[in-house]
Amino acid sequence: MDILFSTDRIAERIAAMGNEITEFYRDRPLTVIALMNGGICFAADLSRAIALPIWLDSIGVASYANRTSTGSLDFRSTLKLDPKGREILLLDEVLDTGTTLKHVSEKLRALGASGVRTAVMVEKEIPRPNGLAHADWAGFLCPQRYLVGYGLDADERYRNLPYIAAID
Repeated sequence: MDILFSTDRIAERIAAMGNEITEFYRDRPLTVIALMNGGICFAADLSRAIALPIWLDSIGVASYANRTSTGSLDFRSTLKLDPKGREILLLDEVLDTGTTLKHVSEKLRALGASGVRTAVMVEKEIPRPNGLAHADWAGFLCPQRYLVGYGLDADERYRNLPYIAAID
């Protein structure tokens, strides 16, 4: 395992992102939606770093099987909060192909969200011809590698590592 982002670096970047997001949404109600399972660690930390009252929800989605993107999105759960009229911030651990964030964003807009923005812990520096090109906020940029830790997994293993590492 090659550790790319330490626990301390992650904490520093989360604090900075929390400040940026707080300033951006300063006088507007904000609903934060975590994409599960991967976004759980990132969402827990970032939601506490946003110095605003927020609504918090989650949705289960999957676009990978056997460490490979399937190219489609499987919705495994639904939202508790109605997105209609809400400013939404989607949180996920990684922006890889962009399929997940693109499809979930489109679905939320179709359900009447007044705005949808995205934040990820890691944005891979790769072309995304069919997905979301870039997140609105990204903790780190990283070349194409298979990442684990801090919510990222390899067949549901390693999510609980407190750092982000590559396993190539």
